[in-house]
Amino acid sequence: MELTISRIALGLGACYLIRHEGAVLVDSGYPGRGRAFQRALSALGMSPGDIGLIVLTHGHADHVGSAAEIAAMTGAKVAIHHADGPWLARGHSAPVRLVGSWGRYLSPAVTRIFSALPFQALSADVIVGDGGLSLEPYGVPGEVLHTPGHTPGSISVVLRDGSAVVGDLAMGGVPALRRRPGFPYVADDLGLIAASWRLLLGRGIRTVYPGHGRPFAADEIRTVAGRFPARGE
Repeated sequence: MELTISRIALGLGACYLIRHEGAVLVDSGYPGRGRAFQRALSALGMSPGDIGLIVLTHGHADHVGSAAEIAAMTGAKVAIHHADGPWLARGHSAPVRLVGSWGRYLSPAVTRIFSALPFQALSADVIVGDGGLSLEPYGVPGEVLHTPGHTPGSISVVLRDGSAVVGDLAMGGVPALRRRPGFPYVADDLGLIAASWRLLLGRGIRTVYPGHGRPFAADEIRTVAGRFPARGE
């Protein structure tokens, strides 16, 4: 089967369904989006049981909010990095720190939004270490890489065809208040975000699928990442 990536909007953000010999879902959208996800699956001609793994890129409610509901619906295993796993298990978002001029302006609103988005707690089935995780056992030609910076446990999915699903490692488009792709306004460490981008670009990625905004060419982020000094990575 040809490798396909389908974008599914679940709230202001998006999750991505990757299909090849098997199917892997990346992120789960806002809380309470289980029915919307089921309708999207039906439109794609898929059944919930077709999904073998749910990869959560980080522990913020707009990305893990419906994870428990979708996991129960599909029977899929849930994977998250060990640094963000405790937030998923508590049903509470990892800390939010906004950076840059837009970030400081948006900070009160974003903080209120996250505090108003509790979600169903869930213990992950697969804890991703710093060494990453192969997706080959789930029928998808790719791997999960640890790409910290947005949160300490942020991870990205890198596929053999040069695609990368990156969660909030980058943002672009109207929901993210950007005309062009760039670093997120929420960042635990901007230097680590730049280092994570250098890691991904070094893997030869060509197309980026962000959690907020539309897919874009990897070259659009290359110049932004290059503005930050390397930190020995």
